[in-house]
Amino acid sequence: MRAILLSVLCCSVFAIAKAQNPATPVKQDTTAKLDTIAPAKYVNQGRIAGKKAVYRSLIFPGLGQMYNYGLVVDDVKAGRTQGKRIGQKMYIIGKIGAIYAGGTLLVMSYIDNNNNYNRFLRELQYRQLYKKPDPDNGLTQYPDVNALTVAKNIYKRNREIVIISLVGLYGLNVLDAFVTARLKYFNVDETLSFKISPTAIYTNANSMYGFNQIAPGLKLTLKL
Repeated sequence: MRAILLSVLCCSVFAIAKAQNPATPVKQDTTAKLDTIAPAKYVNQGRIAGKKAVYRSLIFPGLGQMYNYGLVVDDVKAGRTQGKRIGQKMYIIGKIGAIYAGGTLLVMSYIDNNNNYNRFLRELQYRQLYKKPDPDNGLTQYPDVNALTVAKNIYKRNREIVIISLVGLYGLNVLDAFVTARLKYFNVDETLSFKISPTAIYTNANSMYGFNQIAPGLKLTLKL
C-alpha cells in the first residue's frame, strides 16, 4: 500500500513541475531579411526570343518568321514603336514568300532530276539485259550506251546538288529567324556617339639606333 501511495505522489510532483515550465517558441528575426533583398534577375529578352524563333523554324520553315512578325505587331499595338511598321511587316512577309518559292522550285527540280535519273537507269538496265533500246522508254535516240551513262550521272549529280540546296535553304531559314529576333532587342539609341582623335602607334620594327619607331594614327572612341 505504501508503494502505491509513493508512486502516485511522485507522478503528481513530476506533473506539477512540468506544468510550471512551459516551452516558449523561439521567434525568428525577420528584419534581417529586409537588409539583404536580392536585386531583380536580369532577363535577356533577345535570347529568349531567339530561342523561340529557332524552335519554330526547326519545326516548320517560316514559323520563325511568323513569330518575328507577331513581335512587330505586338510592339505596334502596345505603342512601343512609332508608326505601323508597314515596311518591316512587308519585309518579313517577303522573306516567308521567298523561302517557300525557293523551296518549291528546288522540290520541283529534285523531282525532275530524279525522274530522269531513273529513266536513264532503266534504259541502261534494259539494254544490258536485252542488248537493244527499250521501245517504251522514249530513249531510242541514244544509240550509244556511254551517252546514256553520262546523262544518268548528270541527273544524279543535279539531284544531289538540289538536296544540298534544300538543306542550305532550311538552315538559312533558321538563321534568319534567329538573327531577326535577336536584333529586335539590340537597341542603339541616340546616346551612341563617336570621337576621332590623333594618337601615336608604336611599331615593333627597330630603327638603326635600336629604338622603336612611332607612327602617327587616328583613334576611334565609341560612347554608348
